[in-house]
Amino acid sequence: MRTSPLTIGLALTAILATGCAQEESGTNGGSAASEPPVAQPTASPSVTASIFMLPAEGVGAVTYDETAVPEGATSDVQVRVQDGQTHVQFTGTSLEADREFGAHVHTRPCGERPEDAGPHYQNEPDPAATEDEPSSDPAYANPENEVWLDFTTDEGGSAQSTATVDWEFRDGEARSLVLHEQHTMTGHGEAGTAGDRLACVTVEF
Repeated sequence: MRTSPLTIGLALTAILATGCAQEESGTNGGSAASEPPVAQPTASPSVTASIFMLPAEGVGAVTYDETAVPEGATSDVQVRVQDGQTHVQFTGTSLEADREFGAHVHTRPCGERPEDAGPHYQNEPDPAATEDEPSSDPAYANPENEVWLDFTTDEGGSAQSTATVDWEFRDGEARSLVLHEQHTMTGHGEAGTAGDRLACVTVEF
């Protein structure tokens, strides 16, 4: 089973507890100062927990729209591979309340620019797609061939979304989860599009 390292930033309470226990067991009693506990990756499912920061400051999770995804909002991405299927779950907190988001797995890590994350990851790549014209053919841009995690936040700005696909990611070809400004469209010529990229979380799927 594949695991991914935790991104610098928010770590879940259970993970932090594990890190603290490991730190304490390896600390000398006479040490005046000790290193802060390091969160350890979980075995199953793999977890990437992050705090959204501005592009100049953040590496693991960045926001490009501070209204929709305020600095300090949190993201948790869990990935589990079992029996040839891949299960992905996104949990967000402190996002803009009562609004729709699109969310998809992309091919490259997050960067200072929204476009740095590249196009959607596709299990079967669209042969007609190019770098400048990503796939919008519903035969390829659909939730069976891509990972879509669209969600709507509650009044507190929290949301959770899950997706299951009948395939596994190719190593190194799925590198981030991108949040978009609206739910994903499905019509011919617009399939897979969901408006501007609002934020991005780097994940080693």
